[in-house]
Amino acid sequence: MKPMSRTAVRPGQFAQAALACGLLLIAFAVRPAIAAGCAFEPQGEGRVVSVVDARTFRLEDGREVRLAGVEPVASEKAKETSALSAIVAGREVMLRGDDDTPDRYGRQPAFVFVASSETSVQALLLSQGEALFSAAVTDKDCASVLSSAEAAARGAKQGTWADPTAIKNAESPGDILAGTGQFLVIEGRVLSVRQAGATTYLNFGRSWTRDFAVTIPKRILSGFEAAGIILKSLENRRIRVRGWVETRSGPRIEVLRVGQIEVVGGN
Repeated sequence: MKPMSRTAVRPGQFAQAALACGLLLIAFAVRPAIAAGCAFEPQGEGRVVSVVDARTFRLEDGREVRLAGVEPVASEKAKETSALSAIVAGREVMLRGDDDTPDRYGRQPAFVFVASSETSVQALLLSQGEALFSAAVTDKDCASVLSSAEAAARGAKQGTWADPTAIKNAESPGDILAGTGQFLVIEGRVLSVRQAGATTYLNFGRSWTRDFAVTIPKRILSGFEAAGIILKSLENRRIRVRGWVETRSGPRIEVLRVGQIEVVGGN
């Protein structure tokens, strides 16, 4: 009987195989909801030749593509870029979306699918805890897919969610101020709801010059009404809010979409 031949496996080949298996498992985990969401019209395809940042890559034809519906995790930028590279670098991708108008930097926003995969790159990154759901997605089915992927990663403490401070405490304005200019997820109990002029304030402390607050412009109040949310009812409720942190006396997040606010507890 001939002895079995032995084929040497290089470390790089093993790493690639392990990555492929890992992505397959993630895709399988988030697949059930994919058929119902993010299945927008095709906007082209191409081969990825470089990754620019945590949510932007360049195609062989020169186009720069920006991942729609997600924002980068505030810390560990190099790691996030690596996470995107691991999924798309050198791969053929399909772009989908309801609008392919480039942003002011010339980048095409899109939902991205590798080769023939039914799972978007956005859902994969969210499932790994390597991105945050932006709440800017207006399609309900797609928003549900992405928010569910993020929730699964948060529950499993994957990626950024392994850090207990990934969700900032609304009662610690100093920690929030340190994230000025970044997209953060903040949680806390609403102390009061007040209206001043054309702005509604969700206050998390008694000092408007120091404590964290959420501002909601009058023009989007109809969106909350349509969703059956009475802002005054949020007093003494625990909520989770996501958005870009600004400094206006104290730290602020301006809410422009209903999906930026999530009620996570009762009175």
